[in-house]
Parts: sequence; C-alpha cells; structure tokens
Amino acid sequence: MKLLIHTASPEDSRRLGKAFGNALEGPAIIGLTGDLGCGKTVFVQGLAAGLSVPERYPVTSPTYTFINEYPGRLPLFHVDLYRLSSPEELTDIGFDDIAGSQGVVAIEWADRLPEGALALDMEISIGMTGDDSRQFQLFFCGRPPAILIRDLKKYFHVDEG
Repeated sequence: MKLLIHTASPEDSRRLGKAFGNALEGPAIIGLTGDLGCGKTVFVQGLAAGLSVPERYPVTSPTYTFINEYPGRLPLFHVDLYRLSSPEELTDIGFDDIAGSQGVVAIEWADRLPEGALALDMEISIGMTGDDSRQFQLFFCGRPPAILIRDLKKYFHVDEG
C-alpha cells in the first residue's frame, strides 16, 4: 500500500513525524530516502516528539556518528548512512545490534543499505516540491498499521494509491 502526503513547511513535516510516533505501538523499522536537505531529519525530530523523547535530547542528524539513540516511550535509534562506504561498516557501527531491537529504527539514506540487509516495515520517500513544501510517499511493507493511517487522515490530506 502507498500513501501520498504533502506538507507545506518544516513544521508540517515535523507534525507528520509526530503523528507517526504517536501512532506507533511497537517496534518498527522505517527507511527514509530523498535528496540532501529534503527533510529526513526534520521528520525524525517529529517522530521523536511522538515517541515522547524528552526535549532535553536534541535530535540531530547522526552523519558523523552514524547512530544516535534516544530514550522515549519506545527507544528511538536514528541512523544516517550517508557516509557509509562499505556494507561491512554496518557491523562496525553496531547496526546489527539495533536492527533487532524493541525500539523504532529510523534510517536516513536507507537506499544505501545492501540488498536484503534488513526488512523495512515502511519506507518514506521525501521529495522537494518547493522551498519549504514536501511530498511524502509512504510505502508499507506488509500490512499497514490501521491506527497510523487513521491518525494521519485526521491531520493531513492523504491520497491512497
């Protein structure tokens, strides 16, 4: 199943991430793709808010650390694979340890994952449609969570494809 959602500002994109975090009831692996500067980290900031990550933890892109971990209602593992130079590096950075965790794993640049390395629960492709506006294409791998879709429809216009 595919959903299409448009946001008009970074605040909207953050709110979309928060709606995701609020609706998640258990572990999830979310792959994020899109061009540099499209708002992947902004979405994860909202996701963190929805997972009740305390505000004292600034959610920033882990470009140089590869993985940031945040406590919340469900632990959040924020992964950035932009600088990944080889598939072997995934083991070195501890990726295998978090992939089977009971938390939410949000992976920026998920298209850099080696084929078959990880089964995603959902993939979110973000496209820039203007200076601040974005188009989010949500692909659910398997059965989409009904509560998430219901909550998204409360706050956003959702096109189902």
